[in-house]
Amino acid sequence: MSLCIVPTPIGNLKDMTLRGLEVLQTADLILCEDTRTSSILLQHYNIKKKLQAFHQHNEHLITPKIVEQILQTNMRVAMISDAGTPGISDPCFLLIRACIQANIQTECLPGATAFVPALVNSGIASNKFVFEGFLPMKKGRQSLIEKLAQEERTVILYESPKKILHTIEDLLQHFAQDRKAVICRELSKLHESFLRDTLGQLKTHLEAKELKGEIVLVIAGKER
Repeated sequence: MSLCIVPTPIGNLKDMTLRGLEVLQTADLILCEDTRTSSILLQHYNIKKKLQAFHQHNEHLITPKIVEQILQTNMRVAMISDAGTPGISDPCFLLIRACIQANIQTECLPGATAFVPALVNSGIASNKFVFEGFLPMKKGRQSLIEKLAQEERTVILYESPKKILHTIEDLLQHFAQDRKAVICRELSKLHESFLRDTLGQLKTHLEAKELKGEIVLVIAGKER
């Protein structure tokens, strides 16, 4: 009777850990964001298990049902996301909390998450940092950006390629033009790239060329 959180590759399927594969192979049920996306990974490793969708649109509804099912059947459940570690800008927290409250054993395996390789390979200080994930779309967005502009630790954000220019334009309302930053794109994939410059120059780059692929934005902290 347990719930195990299993990180999955953020791009390169070879980044799946042996321990993660063992958990998926022995689980009674695998929860995933999108069964179609997860099926690609599972088929690659010849894992044939029952899948159930668990995402931000249904997690409030099915969390109690999953907990009850674990308690009644003594099953072992594994949880994965489309990429990376569940709970990092992905659903997970509600289910973990509910399982802990129900005295169900919980475990989270170490593994892939996009912001760690982005931070380490950015060339920006990695000893102290703040991870904010995706900025709010509307409510609280500007006040958060204003607060982050005063942050002395390295700031890490997630963003989609379609919105990265808009986000940098918003950042420049409060961040200095010469603040160093890195756009980390398609991490672990064939076309992985790092665009290192100032926020002002990154805006110029993005105005000239639209980027594709998932993005992690790493921004240097404010100098004292």
